[in-house]
Amino acid sequence: MFKHILVPVDGSNSSMLAVHKGVELAKAFGSTLTAVYVVDPYPFTGVGADFAYGQSQYLSAATAEANTTLDAVKKITDEAGITATTVVGEGHAVHEGIVRVLESTGADLIIMGSQGRRGLEKLMLGSVTQRVLGAVRVPVLVVRE
Repeated sequence: MFKHILVPVDGSNSSMLAVHKGVELAKAFGSTLTAVYVVDPYPFTGVGADFAYGQSQYLSAATAEANTTLDAVKKITDEAGITATTVVGEGHAVHEGIVRVLESTGADLIIMGSQGRRGLEKLMLGSVTQRVLGAVRVPVLVVRE
């Protein structure tokens, strides 16, 4: 039914639960799986030149965090015996990076975790899951803790 599953991860419990659900479905359908961790390559844009000195330190730390999370995903998929790739995506907004990877891989299902924020917290922090749902035309399976 699904040939290629995309699983966005950020290291949170809900995203790792999405990885496990992705593994289950990949096994059931014989699908390949791609895990993506999106990093904002220019987080200091618009805040002035004073923050430019921290750009390389930030990018190094963000990439290291992404690789650590993707290594954990790769371990899970390898142990399950499914074909999986990992990608460090880029996007000023996380959902934009996810959509770019979706388009480049041709995935036909997204499985992603959701923190389940409500009220003011959701208003202030936004919802990556909600933005992805509004931007894509493939099914999205949302996994909650």
